[in-house]
Amino acid sequence: MIKAAILPLFYLPPIEYFNKIIEFKESVLIERFEHFPKQTYRNRTSILSPNGKLDLIVPVVKGSKLHTKVKDVRISYDFNWQRLHWMSLQTSYRRSAYFEFYEDELAPFYEKKWEFLYDFNEEILMLLLKSLKINAIFSYTEDFKEQYEFPDFRTTMNPKIKSSYVSKPYYQVFEDRHGFTPNLSILDLLFSQGPRSLIFI
Repeated sequence: MIKAAILPLFYLPPIEYFNKIIEFKESVLIERFEHFPKQTYRNRTSILSPNGKLDLIVPVVKGSKLHTKVKDVRISYDFNWQRLHWMSLQTSYRRSAYFEFYEDELAPFYEKKWEFLYDFNEEILMLLLKSLKINAIFSYTEDFKEQYEFPDFRTTMNPKIKSSYVSKPYYQVFEDRHGFTPNLSILDLLFSQGPRSLIFI
């Protein structure tokens, strides 16, 4: 029997997210029709900056938070958040072993403008899966269902909830200042370990 699971689309997802994709790689169902929930990884990510853990948030057009299907949420460009995010990534990871290795493929996400958050997140996810050399079979929901008969991770991974996922420690650029910070954005691991990242997921 094929193992299946349902996941939302996140912005630069935490390491735990890729652990779930690997576990259920035979059938990953991506949610498209849920109402956009506030303050989740759908439009934010956590990285380790010189000053500690830092949340980067993709702003969405006002009104998107009220009963808008997640696939229809539009990105706001009222201020230049792309420049802010890219500068934060550079400041935090320029000294890491593999930042330059992935820099050129990531840069366009902070130059081009996407209309929909869903499309933006999906394209980033495909790049990250390619970089990690993870092969999984994806499909997409065609309507919204409250419950599924297989594992549902739409609400379990949340920046407000302490995760039970235990990631293997790896070297972090500012570890000497802050200690090891687990389950950050996959970029934290990728910039540190490059092709060896899968070992730590």
